[in-house]
Amino acid sequence: MNEPHPAPPRLWSSTPVHGTRLPDAERINAALAAAYQSLGEGDFTRRTHYFGGRYENLYLERTRIPEIAQVLDTAERCAREILGKEQPLRCGFWLNAQGPGQSTTAHNHDENDELLSGVYYVQVPPDSGDLLLLDGWLKARVTPAPGLMLFFPPQLVHQVETNRSGELRLSLAFNFGPAAG
Repeated sequence: MNEPHPAPPRLWSSTPVHGTRLPDAERINAALAAAYQSLGEGDFTRRTHYFGGRYENLYLERTRIPEIAQVLDTAERCAREILGKEQPLRCGFWLNAQGPGQSTTAHNHDENDELLSGVYYVQVPPDSGDLLLLDGWLKARVTPAPGLMLFFPPQLVHQVETNRSGELRLSLAFNFGPAAG
């Protein structure tokens, strides 16, 4: 007598996370870190998400730091490949500067019509906080490294652990959506 096979267990997550490394990251990151250190209050067009005594998101014009273009152009090429899009995408971006003792709260980027979110790591001292990706019961931990670029769905909740190093942790975050048109 044949027993019916039980249905396979439901997966709690099917969230795709993509990653790549930026060619020439060492040179680009040195220029980005130096440019960040030279920024003043007036260089930021906007600051958002004030938690724990700091603004988590620091916005500036793309032209303010020319090396940002190399990172964002690579990110857009990857985003188009991941999404299967040939046409250009709209890109919003911001810096996240996390000093010693600081963390980034759990959040997602599902606010508008974003199709894909991501992060690029510029300066990541040892013990400066892992990225936690939270999807239902699943918690995935990513230990960032300079030059690493990650992509994930905008609705994926994520946070950054406390920076326990004595140095600045610097990353560039971005969202891609349909280009206006």
